Amino acid sequence: MFDQRTGEVLTQQLIDWGVNHIYGMPGDSINEFIDDIRKREEELSFLQVRHEETGALAAAAYAKLTGKLGVTLSITGPGAIHLLNGLYDAKADQAPVLAIVGHVQSDQVGTGAFQEQNLERMFDDVAVFNKRAASQEQLPDLLDQAVREAYAKKGVSVLIVPDDLFAAKQTDDVRLRASNLFQPEMMPKQNNMIEAKKRIEQAERPVILAGKGAAGAREELMAFAETIKAPVILSLLAKGILPDHHPYCLGHTGQIGTKPAYHAMKETDLLILIGTQFPYRDFLPDHVDAIQIDNKPEHLGKYYPIKLGLAGDAKETMEALTQGITTIEERPFLEKYQEKMKNWHIALQEEKRSEENPLHAPQVMYELENHMESGAVISGDVGNVTVWISRFLPFVDQKFVISGWLATMGSGLPGAIAAQVAYPEKQVIGIVGDGGFSMVMHDFVTAVKYNLPVKIIVLNNSKIGLIKYEQAQMGHPNHATNLGEMNFAKFAESCGGQGYRIESYEELAPKMKQAFVSNQPVIIDVAIEDMAPLPGHIDYQSAVNYSQYIVKNFFENGSLELPDLKKALKRL
Repeated sequence: MFDQRTGEVLTQQLIDWGVNHIYGMPGDSINEFIDDIRKREEELSFLQVRHEETGALAAAAYAKLTGKLGVTLSITGPGAIHLLNGLYDAKADQAPVLAIVGHVQSDQVGTGAFQEQNLERMFDDVAVFNKRAASQEQLPDLLDQAVREAYAKKGVSVLIVPDDLFAAKQTDDVRLRASNLFQPEMMPKQNNMIEAKKRIEQAERPVILAGKGAAGAREELMAFAETIKAPVILSLLAKGILPDHHPYCLGHTGQIGTKPAYHAMKETDLLILIGTQFPYRDFLPDHVDAIQIDNKPEHLGKYYPIKLGLAGDAKETMEALTQGITTIEERPFLEKYQEKMKNWHIALQEEKRSEENPLHAPQVMYELENHMESGAVISGDVGNVTVWISRFLPFVDQKFVISGWLATMGSGLPGAIAAQVAYPEKQVIGIVGDGGFSMVMHDFVTAVKYNLPVKIIVLNNSKIGLIKYEQAQMGHPNHATNLGEMNFAKFAESCGGQGYRIESYEELAPKMKQAFVSNQPVIIDVAIEDMAPLPGHIDYQSAVNYSQYIVKNFFENGSLELPDLKKALKRL
């Protein structure tokens, strides 16, 4: 007779799958399972968060950083509903995440019991696997399949379990399904590879656009770019795949991008997309040949009218292309944009090295360079802060995590928590705006509780800065973008962590140094002046709209608020 509690069996299965921690909050529809996890705390730790959204965002960030399964646990009803934002983030960025969601007692399902919701319907859109267990006998096999599909489909699996089933006994250890994962190796068809080599060798102005799908192929990407002498532009999620100052790197494209990347895209005669589903069509070239490498055939040509699709692993496909292509000795197109990028970096350095007051975000990024360690993990939030990180904080070998496709504010702190759990020996820095941080700030207590020495830099302008700029860019006066004043350093201290408030350039270096010497969780609250995150290239319509905003704002509010015209004119 097997005679084990089902919760005990599931706990062992999670351990066997390599899961060593779960983010969640206890509650009445998972209390039985919580007790089973408690008994295995040394092998499967339960990180109690203050809000289920934080738990789901942290699980997603852990999966993005490591490629391993992120796991979150919640009660039915309100707890389950709170999970959705983090689960949609995992779905959007193709991160393998498992959500185990408690439910009302088995004999109450469908009766409209207290806190009961139609969970299967609620999770249907977000999940690649979404099942409710009807009996304890089903659960071990359902859990194995949930994990397998989360990995195989790079998405969210949801397993809904009435709490009484966790306590029910298993009487048989025979499984209907294997608890293994078998991944295919993918290479493009040979005739497609031959055609790709031909197109690449014929191109005069090739440009590579690489995304997070190339994250495990830094050496192969550098070798491929050097062989064909093509500049590399990175999507936001690919930041750090190449060092920002690598001679072939033109930075990002899009609203957060660089001017050289924008113009190189306009001039290219062959676009090579590698591991990216870059969605912003306005920042891609018109009417040029394009080759795309992706390990999901359904992604080929999804966002761009490619001429040739290579269905295969980015690492292996680039390696094969590099070996078969004749090395290009020199490329005037590349040299031209290397010179432009050199000038771009010089201009950024001038902006970052300013010693003026009040402080601006680029100055903070420049000071941070003095404290950011090799191999550090940077967790970014969404908003103006994304621009400051992507443009003004150069990476060499650091890792980066952010909410990409969903772009949800509030992802910075959960990402930092997950990063410190994943890499306890590494320096972890969260860079957030005051708007995004205030959505999840309660879980700074979680970092304190578990002694996670994260450093959270809050760029505090008391505004939802990016939305203010977007309203202005559309030609509208600002409305409802001002936030109240808050001292986040004092908040950190009230949570039991350390807090530093920086209000002037003179305080920036000494207080930042103090903060980074600490081995405790720290919030560095930097009061910055509001500053428009000007795009790397400003199109004329945006300039016209911004002018309309200035005029409207003057006539309606009597204030005249001008952007940095010298900087803006350079980017036209």
